[in-house]
Order: sequence, then structure tokens, then C-alpha cells
Amino acid sequence: MREFRLTDFLPTTKKELELRGWDYVDVILFSGDAYIDHPSFGAAVIGRTLEAAGYRVAIVPQPDWHGDYRDFKKLGKPRLFFGIAPGCMDSMVNKYTANRRLRSEDAYSPDGRHDMRPEYPTIVYTRILKELYPDVPVILGGIEASLRRVTHYDYWQDELKKCILCDSGADMITYGMGEKTTIAMANRLSEGQKISEIRDVPQTVYLSRKEDIPGGITDNDIVLNSHEECLRNKRAQAENFRNVEEQSNMMHAKRLIQGVDGRYVVVNPPYPPMTTEELDASFDLPYTRLPHPKYKGKRIPAYDMIKFSVNIHRGCFGGCAFCTISAHQGKFISCRSKESILREVKQVIEMPDFKGNLSDLGGPSANMYGMSGRNKNACEKCKRPSCIHPQVCPNLNTDHSKLLDIYHAVDALPGIKHSYIGSGVRYDLLLHRSKDEASNQAAMQYTRELITRHVSGRLKVAPEHTSDRVLYLMRKPSFSQFYDFKRIFDRINREENLRQQIIPYFISSHPGCHEEDMAELAVLTKNLDFHLEQVQDFTPTPMTNATETWYTGYDPYTLEPIFSAKSQKEKLAQRQYFFWYKPEERRGIEQSLRRIGRPDLIAKLYSGMPPQQSSGYRSSSGSNKQKSYNPNFRNENNRAKHHSEKPREEKRGRDRRHR
Repeated sequence: MREFRLTDFLPTTKKELELRGWDYVDVILFSGDAYIDHPSFGAAVIGRTLEAAGYRVAIVPQPDWHGDYRDFKKLGKPRLFFGIAPGCMDSMVNKYTANRRLRSEDAYSPDGRHDMRPEYPTIVYTRILKELYPDVPVILGGIEASLRRVTHYDYWQDELKKCILCDSGADMITYGMGEKTTIAMANRLSEGQKISEIRDVPQTVYLSRKEDIPGGITDNDIVLNSHEECLRNKRAQAENFRNVEEQSNMMHAKRLIQGVDGRYVVVNPPYPPMTTEELDASFDLPYTRLPHPKYKGKRIPAYDMIKFSVNIHRGCFGGCAFCTISAHQGKFISCRSKESILREVKQVIEMPDFKGNLSDLGGPSANMYGMSGRNKNACEKCKRPSCIHPQVCPNLNTDHSKLLDIYHAVDALPGIKHSYIGSGVRYDLLLHRSKDEASNQAAMQYTRELITRHVSGRLKVAPEHTSDRVLYLMRKPSFSQFYDFKRIFDRINREENLRQQIIPYFISSHPGCHEEDMAELAVLTKNLDFHLEQVQDFTPTPMTNATETWYTGYDPYTLEPIFSAKSQKEKLAQRQYFFWYKPEERRGIEQSLRRIGRPDLIAKLYSGMPPQQSSGYRSSSGSNKQKSYNPNFRNENNRAKHHSEKPREEKRGRDRRHR
């Protein structure tokens, strides 16, 4: 790999501007993350995209928001606008666990430091910039603003909040994946338009008086319940979410309009999904793939996780109730070309410390590459948030052949020993039997190759629960499919003389889940020889179906009442069943089982075990002791690309990230 100079990175200081000979900057991006010049990190992507369009761009990573605001002043005014890129992960999910406890580290800060960003950096940064430069437009991007574009529930303040434009004072939001929107805004502003005049760019959100809404409010618009009505009536908030989610996942969405404080939030429909050529252009930009030299000698945990990984597509049609991917990236899959993927893999191979093993060759869901509807006209009319729940859509092409071709091409490159799949795999797609026998054969081939060639000892899958009733609310397949997949996994391991483990992930306290459901989960996973370590207590995050159900008490699609465990006592009562095998948990679990009228489960959990003593435990393959696994393994490639939706850990959270 060639040696990079300071000028190969986007400038971050006055000195770096001088090295380039610049006497002005078009756009200044303020990032809540450390600056890593890599296609997994949103600030770098937007900066490089603007640079490729001919604009001068600078990045101020993790500015000090205390004192005299010198970091906000050091580069002066940009010619066009300030952009806020608060981070690849929601700041509050990044900082706190489901129990509102501080996480062990900030994965996107040098040395994992917690003091490098404020809570809600979108709001904090914008208010400072508006105080210093009131005449300069501020445009919000990234996951934090994107998922707060209309009235939303904030778990950490336990409050229904307005569109983030109201609290921040910013001029506009560019939601979702922001390359096309940001360029459109830069072009308009460069042509001399005022930001208050720009009202027709897709995938933007702005505040307006009623009389200034272009074309007025028409029958073609969807008028949401006002913020004030949502404060009065939780059912109105649930109704709103259904409209928001449906329009986020439609090929031809409608404009959304919501009243707040005597004005209106206007959400313009999104751009169509990026084409392969557009996505290639984004990934082929001249990233150094390295942290900025200012971090020399410092560890940035998120970079360590994606350093040797390659993302091959965007979007996810799973539609999981607790996930924000579709709200940010949409359900339609945009794929990179094989040529673009191979170019990036070759860059990784050239890295001096690369040992031949790709940590992940994946995406939001690893095995959705190349999949789409056969009849595009049907897709253009579809409102379903998921293409595979409650059943796999008969129009969906589930052929894994294109993905197998990618794997084969990557593995054939000199310098590649293994290409592992660190992203989550949808086993329901592997088990699905379509009318196309070629697709069925490809699924079986993919399953065998995945298990024999692309698993580094442990395969991560996400059944999420064992109760089919809870799974239905999660928009996940029946637990019977996990049994089916595990039988295939175990059989192939026996046939190939492998001793690999299958690592399942589960969630407690999801809407609809009762304590009894968790007790039965404990029994079923015990019978499968699983001892769960890194698990997730449901964390309500903005703009997910599960969060709106949890807050409002209603299913947004049926408006039927749904129970949720909300108090810390209720949540801990559910969570304890993950750890039934720990001696310190046994007394509490036995008491809880008697309290809920299920003492019959005590014998199923503890039969043959002396009081207060847990047995040694076995791995899913039956003999080796299963080690406590690192939660950072889940969706390694996605950690910096997609916000997730869901933090995943006992002590450290996980979330899919978005730009």
C-alpha cells in the first residue's frame, strides 16, 4: 500500500487548508465521530462525494463544544453551508445501554473515550453554529437527524419529541443515504438559491408556513396527525408511524406533512434506490481507508472492526420491527458490481498488516445481494415493510447465484485465504423453497459453502426469540425454522468433520413479550445446549415499529393494544432468564417462576443440578465449551455503515449504522 500524505485526506485544520493552497471552503462538515477516511463512515462518504463534484470540503471531527467554541471558529465560514454528521450510530444508543447505563467505550472515538462528543450532537453543534454564524445554512444528515425527522419518542428523555429541526434550529434535513441529496443541495446553493427557496429536492425535510408549501397541501399528500395531537393521543402517534414506515419503503412515495408549533414539517419523498453505477461511484472514491494521521498511535474500536471488511450492497427487505435500516436505507437492495467489489478487495489485500482474511464480505443482511422482485410493476405499488414477513413474497427472486459468484471471484484473488461472513445471515431465505428449482439449488449450494468456507468457527444468526407470537410482532420467522437450519448446520459439520458453533441472538422485553415467554425461551435454549452470554434487552430507538408499539401501547398496523415490559423491574425480570445457568441467578428465577404460576419450568431448567450450582455447559455442536463471544462480531461490516437499529450486548451495545 502506498504511503499517504496529509493532503490525501480531507482537510481538518487551517494548516491543512494552507497545504492545499485554499483560501476558502465550500462546505464544512462537523462530525461526531473520529475522521476515518473509509467508505464505512458517513462523514468521509459525503465529504468525498462533494469533493468529486468539484467542491472544497473540510471536516471538523469531534469539535470541543465547551468554552470559547474555537473548533467551530477555526475554519471560518463556508461558502455554501455547514453539514452536521453526528455519527454512524445514534449518539444516545452509542453512549447508553437499555438500562441507561454508560457503555464501556465509545467505539467511534480515539481510544474509546466517552468525552469526545455531547449527547445529541446534532442539536448541540447546530445551536453553536447558529449562534456564531446565523446567516450560514446548516443542513443535518446522518442517523440521528434522519430518524428524528417527524414526531418521535425519545427513550432517554422518556418524552415525545418534535422534528429535530425544531429543537436544533437547523435549516434542513437530508435523510437516508445522503450522496445524491447533498450534491443536489450544494448545486442549488452554488447557483445562488437561498436555502429557504429550495423546497423540491427529494429526500429532504424542512419547516414551512402553510401558505409557503409548494403547491399547497393536496390530496396527494399524506397529512400526519399534528405533534400536539400526538402528545394528547398516543394512538395518533401509532397511526403516524404506519404512514411514515410505508412511505419509507415505497418505490413512489408521497409527501408527508405534519403540523407543529403553528408550522408544518414537510418530508419530501426519497430518491429512487441507487443504481449499481451510482453505488459503484460512491465506493470507488479515493478513500485512503485509514484514520486521519492525527490519531496516530490511538485505537478507534469501530475502525478495528471494519478494517478488513467490504460492504457489497445497501438496503434490507427484512423489515424487522426493531430495526431502522429500512427507515434509513429502504427495503430495496442496491448492489455494487463485481468489478467494484473486487477493486476494493484488492485495496485491502495491499494493506501492510493484512494477513489474507477478510473479516466480512457482507451487507445489512449478508445474503440479500442481487435479490429483487421479478415483476417490477408489482414492487412499485407495494406498501409491505417486509418482503419476507409474514411469508416470503412470491414475487421475490431469492436466487443466491449472484452472491455465490461474488464469493468465488473474491476467493480466487491472490492474497485471499478466507472471506468470512461477519454480517447476519437470513436463514429463512436459505430455507425458502420457490417455484424456481435453480434458485432452490443455489440456496442449498450457498448454505453448504457458507458453512464450510466462510465461517471462522462461529456463524451468527438471529432467531431473536422462541415464541412464535412474539416473533410475529418482531416480523421474524417461526422458531421452527431455526431448528431446521440448525439441523442442516450440524449435519454439514458432521459431513465435513468440522467443529463449528452456531451463535444465536435473542432479545428480551420486546413489545408483546411476557415474562413467561422468556422462561420458555430459557428452557428451549437449554435443550439446544446454548448458554447465552451477549444478548439484548430491547432498547427503544426512534422510528421503529417496535418503539412506537412500546411507547404508544398499540400495534401501529392494527391499532390493537400490545403489552410491553417498561419498568426496570419488569425488564430485569425478563432478562434474567438469559442467564439461568449462572448460580447467582437461580434463586431469583425460581422465585419468579413460582410468582408467574410456572413452577413446572423449575425442574426443566434445574433437574439434576444441586442447589445454587450450575452445570458445565456445552457448545451447540455438543462437546466443546462455548466461549463467551464478543458482541462486536455481529455485523462487523455494518457497525460503521448502518445504524442500527439494535444494540446487541450484555455490557457493550451493538447497532447497525447508517450514514
